[in-house]
Amino acid sequence: MEEQVKQTEPVLSDQKNSGRSFGNFFANNFLAFSILAAGVLIAGSILYSNAKLKVGTAQIIPDSGEPAPGAVQVPVSVDDDPSMGNKNAKVTIVEFSDYQCPFCRIFWKEALPQILKEYVNTGKARLVYRDYPLSFHPMAIPSAQAAECAEEQGKYWEMHDKIFGEQEKLGQGTVTFTVQDLKRWAGEISLDKTKFNQCLDSNKYKAEVDKDFSDGTAAGVSGTPTLFINGRRVVGAQPFSVFKAIIDEELSK
Repeated sequence: MEEQVKQTEPVLSDQKNSGRSFGNFFANNFLAFSILAAGVLIAGSILYSNAKLKVGTAQIIPDSGEPAPGAVQVPVSVDDDPSMGNKNAKVTIVEFSDYQCPFCRIFWKEALPQILKEYVNTGKARLVYRDYPLSFHPMAIPSAQAAECAEEQGKYWEMHDKIFGEQEKLGQGTVTFTVQDLKRWAGEISLDKTKFNQCLDSNKYKAEVDKDFSDGTAAGVSGTPTLFINGRRVVGAQPFSVFKAIIDEELSK
């Protein structure tokens, strides 16, 4: 009971006694407080320095180890896949992509429109789309086949844009959707739904999609999007400026 009174005494006594008691305690333990304070300051300084170094390193040195965009050149076939632009253009861009990949959607939304406007629509470059469905995206293969089925009715690129555009409306990151959604979207771009549904349900283009994947793997593709500009590899949803620099270099040759 006596010990409990001592513990609560600073709260119950007047301010003068409280101040005197604290002052005596601090004086008697000054050395210990000094050592503790110094330790805290040193530890904080080390943590701050390490954090600053890590941020700087992440900004300067890529963690992936991927060579600079365009530094690696690989011969890549266009196969018989859908394309846009002049087939005799000086620059051919082959895109390996996954319809459920959020980074592919970022490329579609941000860099691709500028590439189309400045290079494809002006006849300077040709764009070829090839499928690279990643195993952890369950709707990647059905979507790739859906676009191929739409091509039978002359609307490959309309379906391509529809698949990415509808996901953009549904949220960020990897978006969940179904085969029924694909069929509904096909109707919204005025495809013959009966023909489209029969084509999609039959897995008619699975072999075509599998071939694209095999060709991409042989060319060194391991993630999406991966693009080859006259064979020069560019990995990821890079800003338009990166693509522009490489395309301009190829056009100047």
